[in-house]
Amino acid sequence: MNRRVKSVENCLAQAGHSHLRRSLGPIQLAALGVGAIVGTGIFVLTAIGAERAGPALMLSFLIAAAVCGLAALAYAELAAMIPIAGSAYTYSYAIFGELAAWLVGWNLILEYTAAAGAVAVGWSGYIVGLLHAWGIDLPIYLRAGIFASSGGGVNLVAVMITAVVTTLLIIGTHTSAAVTSALVAIKLIALLVFVLVTLPALNLQNFLPFMPYGFGSTEVGGTVKGVMAAASLIFMAYLGFDTVSTAAEETKNPNRNVPLGILGSLATCSLIYVLVAAGAIGTTPYQRLIGNPEPLAWILRNLGHPTLGNLVGLSAVVALPSVLLMLLFGQSRIFFSMSRDGLLPQALSRVHARFRTPYVITAITGAVVALLAAFFSVQEIAELSNTGTLFAFIAVGVGVLTLRIADPLRPRPFRCPAVWLVAPLAVAGCAYLFVSLSSTTQARFFCWSLLGVAVYLVYGYRHSPLRNEI
Repeated sequence: MNRRVKSVENCLAQAGHSHLRRSLGPIQLAALGVGAIVGTGIFVLTAIGAERAGPALMLSFLIAAAVCGLAALAYAELAAMIPIAGSAYTYSYAIFGELAAWLVGWNLILEYTAAAGAVAVGWSGYIVGLLHAWGIDLPIYLRAGIFASSGGGVNLVAVMITAVVTTLLIIGTHTSAAVTSALVAIKLIALLVFVLVTLPALNLQNFLPFMPYGFGSTEVGGTVKGVMAAASLIFMAYLGFDTVSTAAEETKNPNRNVPLGILGSLATCSLIYVLVAAGAIGTTPYQRLIGNPEPLAWILRNLGHPTLGNLVGLSAVVALPSVLLMLLFGQSRIFFSMSRDGLLPQALSRVHARFRTPYVITAITGAVVALLAAFFSVQEIAELSNTGTLFAFIAVGVGVLTLRIADPLRPRPFRCPAVWLVAPLAVAGCAYLFVSLSSTTQARFFCWSLLGVAVYLVYGYRHSPLRNEI
């Protein structure tokens, strides 16, 4: 089965016949990257990360950023060489073969679906908190899923925002990108306000002891804690950079703009995250953040700035949908590539006659995300998302080294610096983060992967166009 390798030339030739519109310029692409990264990871997971790492949350953010930065360099080289929709799935198809590509794509589906669900639930927490500040309280059975909270039912708020964003994506990529650019500015201004208010109010005593649960990942009271446990969770906060690569077929001059979008958005967001984490922990004992669905807004209110707290909460309500939009965008484009390759039904890759977007798979993706957000907690969803991501990043790290050996003369518009150091470190870092996740989350990942193998054998293996060619 792994003899079914789609060459880089075939990938590029197929993209040349794509019906997707190349409408994204460098500014739009950078905005999409930052828009996808800055979201639930910093607005919501700050509280959950603090529960796991204590004041060492900043170190967890730095570790996750370092691993993502190493993986991003490998991603950028492959994205410039193979500027095709599908991200790590497409790269794996050209390097390792069909079965490996299917497993990577299958786990990217898990990544994007779960991450989008986590964003929807995170958005729900902020709008519920904002309504509460205005004297309006929603019943718990409408704002929390049945598996997320005692007395929960269906998180109707999360379902509604997912439906709105899915509709926007179907209307068109250009429209979506324009909206996202405005929302990115709102998010960045809100985080800047948070940093400017909290950093002058730091209390160094709040940072002691710095690592109350140690560095490694250990189970404490039924919860996995430690610096690495927090890093393996908030790793999701940086996931948006690989979404940039999924937009390659809809980007002008992708060989130049895709690498710039990946690296630039990641560097910008890493600095923002560390400053926000320092402000959050330095002004509030981490124990008081545990279980808070809107930590940044609550911290400002607690510091005596209720108006600013409400404005930050409002900015999250307004801007978090841009993250959901980009995750659904990336998910639908990976599905689009797998369908176009025959590994999923061809009807899924149908492009709308007017909007020129893959509307069938976008609608299906939105429905699945809505179901996930309706019933589960943000913590469970985020952990599940990270397993698929880490698997894909490992494949990219190994893949860039494999191509350096197998095809050293191929033009590389962007070359990963010190690749024989960077790529192995990226693989090792991702592996370490994976084993730092809870055993339950790891078991769910392996069950999902086995299900993927079964689906491939039943459908993909039999319908792949490469079957007849070989």
